[in-house]
Amino acid sequence: MDEERDLVVFEDDAGNELTMEVLDYLSYEGKEYALLTEYVENDDDEGDEDEPVEVFIMEVRPVGEDQEEFVPVDEDLAETLIHIFESDDFDDVFEDDEDEE
Repeated sequence: MDEERDLVVFEDDAGNELTMEVLDYLSYEGKEYALLTEYVENDDDEGDEDEPVEVFIMEVRPVGEDQEEFVPVDEDLAETLIHIFESDDFDDVFEDDEDEE
């Protein structure tokens, strides 16, 4: 099963690269957000499935015609967005925001 993944590469101040996988997107209050986790290239190396996965939420801002910038959000907003991502109403919230555009 070879599915296409939405990957984003970040670079820190020291020039180290970190590849993150976008798990999902969400429109909330007129802005777009992404739920990301560290990308693991080989699924066999993922380890214990019961191990918690660290996730990050970032605002997605368009830059130019075909690029995006991922910007960290504050802790309170991240908590709100995580609750939306985890809720059973996620699809309804996402569809409502798309209808408003």
